[in-house]
Amino acid sequence: MPARVREPVLVVMGVAGSGKSTLAALLSERLGWPLQEGDALHPQANVDKMAAGQPLDDADRWPWLRLIAGWIDARTAAGEPGLVTCSALKRAYRDALRRENVRFVHLTGERDLLAQRMLDRSGHFMPPSLLDSQLATLEAPGADEAAITINIALAPEAQLAAVLAWLGMDDDDEADSVTEARIKA
Repeated sequence: MPARVREPVLVVMGVAGSGKSTLAALLSERLGWPLQEGDALHPQANVDKMAAGQPLDDADRWPWLRLIAGWIDARTAAGEPGLVTCSALKRAYRDALRRENVRFVHLTGERDLLAQRMLDRSGHFMPPSLLDSQLATLEAPGADEAAITINIALAPEAQLAAVLAWLGMDDDDEADSVTEARIKA
């Protein structure tokens, strides 16, 4: 269980196809918190590069991460909670986003399921060919990070229940799904 904070900002993280937008939207709807899609903050050059099947490198990601950090800082300065989606693949990236009130929700799953989800979605600039580069870059949150890791094989509603229980915000007895999620304090 993470240390309680008054107005948390959750970073819903994971590789492409993990369901960040789906879970973040469910959380936003349930909690009434504003949601920022991290993909919407990518500079056009990043979108074009990914759409062309080229993975981003650190030089591409840092300006984007600064925009996400700015969004987090604005929520924090306003004393308001929030949700933002961001791959946050490396610990260094999460360190750039880390604040006392920030918690990470790491969605993870089998490569085949991730690939199938990417193939099934339409209208997204990230091609399935980039999944392996994201998996190779991913550094899972460490035990010292305020994070919960949730398997994407769980139904979205079970993922939602696990996050709410982890935050101590569950209002019904769906907390059993937490046993199916690996929790990191």
